[in-house]
Amino acid sequence: MAPETGEAGVWLIAAGKAAPAMASAAMRSAGRRVKGGVVVTPELTSSFMFDHEDLARGARIECIAGGHPMPTGGSERGGRRALAVAGLAGAGDELLVLLSGGASALMAVPADGLRLEDKRETTDTLLKAGADIHALNTVRKHLSAVKGGWLAAGAAAPCTALAISDVVGDDPSVIGSGPTVADPSTFAEALDVLQRFNGADAYPEAVVTRLSRGRSGDLPETPKPGDRRLARAETRVIGGRHDAMRGAAEEAARLGYQTHALDAPVVGFAKDAAAAHLQAIAALAATSARPLCVVSSGETTVRVTGSGRGGRNQEFALSAAEPLASLGWAAAASVGTDGIDGPTDAAGALVDTETMLRAERAGLAPPSRFLADNNSYAFFHAIGDLVHTGPTGTNVGDLQIVLLA
Repeated sequence: MAPETGEAGVWLIAAGKAAPAMASAAMRSAGRRVKGGVVVTPELTSSFMFDHEDLARGARIECIAGGHPMPTGGSERGGRRALAVAGLAGAGDELLVLLSGGASALMAVPADGLRLEDKRETTDTLLKAGADIHALNTVRKHLSAVKGGWLAAGAAAPCTALAISDVVGDDPSVIGSGPTVADPSTFAEALDVLQRFNGADAYPEAVVTRLSRGRSGDLPETPKPGDRRLARAETRVIGGRHDAMRGAAEEAARLGYQTHALDAPVVGFAKDAAAAHLQAIAALAATSARPLCVVSSGETTVRVTGSGRGGRNQEFALSAAEPLASLGWAAAASVGTDGIDGPTDAAGALVDTETMLRAERAGLAPPSRFLADNNSYAFFHAIGDLVHTGPTGTNVGDLQIVLLA
């Protein structure tokens, strides 16, 4: 049985693509000390409840399916349940928060005066305009009752948060929009993000009104560094993109490749980042032994101007198809470590020095035509070079692999 209400114990909140696995590990460790909690994940899987069915039932662990990359009604239920769990944790208890990729969308509670649809429309507009995760989360935190430190601020218990990072820089205030971390950003900065990405008129009136009132000082800011409400909250990053790079490099070395990991993150618009990335690899390859494997990671963005299908990894790969030939025989792949690239069933795509020949034989238009329509999925589907892994159950950003003979 779970501990009685008056006994000290652990209250558990897990949100993100790795939430079931992280919660399962926490329950193996904390055992019967777990009083209750919530697990919010993109889709309910049987693995969590199967492994700990009796314990989860006794501890009253609720599993909720949220939405990603757009929050859904399930996301709001998950966020409200998370706030309730934080409120149940007494001063003698421990609040354990487990965060992983996708937590921002999966755990959503609109701030007063906003509807979930306001947040959905704002997120969709920012994503299509090419806003990076830092800009996106600056806005999200100021439209939320759970993000930007509010989750931990509402708890009487000391809070420990463990995070698997899906953001470049591993900033805890950005991972999952920092529900347990002081927020250095401001209402004014959030309003500036809207202005930079299509202008304030492109967003719901209620959103612009809230951010404007906050900038004027009519609404309380998110908890800032030094806030006493977060004095007993600690957040640690336990995994990130460098772990994925290390694993890829070790496997390449096992297969006989000389390996080189590029520490600098691959960022910016996918179409621009690919060419710059290949130029850097060409310089490196000139002084490196072969066969060579170059590993990199990061997170690019896409400005959606067309009506096709694709994702940032597919756009990155397609932008690399033509310049790749300058490296001699080479192959490259760009994939999302969560197994999902944009609104598609692919993790990313593969290109090599014969990609353009295969495209010509298939009667395809030049890559520039597909890129202009954001239709990279159709290009790679036609020649069979999409990478399908299925959801991996975690996310540490995007991974690029370039092989040179």
